[in-house]
Amino acid sequence: MNASPRAQSDGEWLTSWDPEDEQSWDSALAWRTLWITTFCLTLGFVAWFLPSAIIPKLNSLGYTFSQSQLYWMAAMPGLAAGLMRLIWMVLPPMLGTRKMVSLSTLLLLASTLGWGVRVQEPSAPYWELMTLAFLAGIGGGVFSGFMPSTSYFFPKRLQGTALGLQAGLGNLGVSLVQLLTPYLIGMSFLAVVGGSQVMTTAGQPDRQVYYQNAAFIWMPLMVIGSVMAWTMLKSVPIKANIKQQFDIFGNVDTWYMTLLYIMTFGTFAGLSAQFGLLMSNLYGAGNPDIVQGAGATATVLVAGYDLPDPVRFVFLGPLIGAIARFAFSPLTDRMGGAVWTLISGIGLVAAIAYTIPGLTPDTSSAEALQGGFNQFLWGMLAIFLFSGIGNASTFKQMPMIFEKRQAGGVIGWTAAIAAFGPFFFGVGVTTFGAVVFYSIGIAWALMCIAITWLRYARPGAPKPG
Repeated sequence: MNASPRAQSDGEWLTSWDPEDEQSWDSALAWRTLWITTFCLTLGFVAWFLPSAIIPKLNSLGYTFSQSQLYWMAAMPGLAAGLMRLIWMVLPPMLGTRKMVSLSTLLLLASTLGWGVRVQEPSAPYWELMTLAFLAGIGGGVFSGFMPSTSYFFPKRLQGTALGLQAGLGNLGVSLVQLLTPYLIGMSFLAVVGGSQVMTTAGQPDRQVYYQNAAFIWMPLMVIGSVMAWTMLKSVPIKANIKQQFDIFGNVDTWYMTLLYIMTFGTFAGLSAQFGLLMSNLYGAGNPDIVQGAGATATVLVAGYDLPDPVRFVFLGPLIGAIARFAFSPLTDRMGGAVWTLISGIGLVAAIAYTIPGLTPDTSSAEALQGGFNQFLWGMLAIFLFSGIGNASTFKQMPMIFEKRQAGGVIGWTAAIAAFGPFFFGVGVTTFGAVVFYSIGIAWALMCIAITWLRYARPGAPKPG
C-alpha cells in the first residue's frame, strides 16, 4: 500500500497519522517499525539478562562472593530497569521512535562491553560488578519506550497482536542469552579479544572457557540495530509534555492495571533473573546440605544424586513465557484480554501452590531429592507459562481501556513498575525465604483475580477489555 498524503513524512516526523483510517494507514511502515524495533528490543533483553547468565558462574571463574551478594547482584538489573523505565516511558512523544530506538540501542553497548571485560579476570571489586549490573538495566528500561511508540503505528484491532509479537519476541532475548551462553563460552575461535579462563564445577574436572564471548558476540548486532533504526524508522507526531503524560495517574484503571502487570511481567522478569541461582542454591552446588567443598574436589553428600547444571534448564522458563506471550496475542484480539488475564491469574495460583513443596529439598535420599527437583522444575515452567499468557492479555487490555495518548503512558508506567520484578524477587527470597515469598505471590494473584473479574471480565463489567 502506498502512503496517502495524510501519512507522508516531513523528514523524520510523519506530518499526520491515523491508523484507524484504513484508507490512509501505511501498513508497510507500521510492520517495518514493528520488526526493527522488536530486533532492537530483543537485544535490550539480551543486555538486561546477560548478568543472569554470568552471575551464577562468577565463583566458578575465581570470584568469592557470598550467596547474598550474588542474589543482590542478580537483583540489581531489575531495580535499574524499573527506574530506567520511568524515564523511557515519557520519551516516545518527546524524542520520537527513530531517535529513541537508535540511541537507546547504542547505550546497550556500555554494560555488555563491561561484562565481557570483567569476566576475563576475577579481580573486579563488588561495587564495580554492581555498577555493571545496574547499567544492564538500560536494556530493560527501553521496553517502556519501545512498546508505546510501536502502539502508535497500529489500529486498536491489531494492537494485541502487534504488541504481543513485539513483547514476546523481545522476551526471547532472555532465553537467547541463557541458552547460547553455555555454547558460546566454549568456542575458542570466537575469542578474538582476550584469553581463556578456568571454570571449576563441583565434582567435575576444571574446564577452559572464554566467557567474554557471552557478551562480545552481541555487540556488532547492537550497532547494526542502531543503524537500522536511524536509517529506516519514522516518528508519529503524538505530542505531550511530561506534565500532560502524568495525567494517567488520576485514572483508577492505571493503578489496577499496574497491579495486574506486576502479577504477570513482574513474575516473568523476577523468575527469569533468579531462576539459575535459585536452582543452584536449592538443588545444586550452592546447597551445603548437598555439596561440600568447591571445584573438582567437591563432594556430593547425597549418594546417587545427579547434580543438575542450571545452565541446562534456566532458558526453558523464559522461552515458554515468551512463546506464550506472542502465541496467545491473536486470541486476545479475538476474545478480549480480560478473560485471558483471569485465566492467567487462576493458573498462577495453581502453579505456585504446586511449586512450593519443591522449594524445600528433601536430602534424605537421592530419589526424594530428585523428586523434589522435578516438582520444582515443572512448577516453575508452569508459572512461566501463565505469566506469559497474562503478559499478552494485559497489553491487549490497556489500549482498549485508555484513549491513545494515555494508553502509551500506561503501557510505559505499568512496564516500569513490573520491571522491578528481579529486584523484588531477589530481595524477597533473601529476606523472607522462598516458601514465604512464593506464598505472598499466591495472595497477590488472588487479589488480581478479584480485580480482573469485578472490573474487567464479568458480564456488565465497568471497563470490559
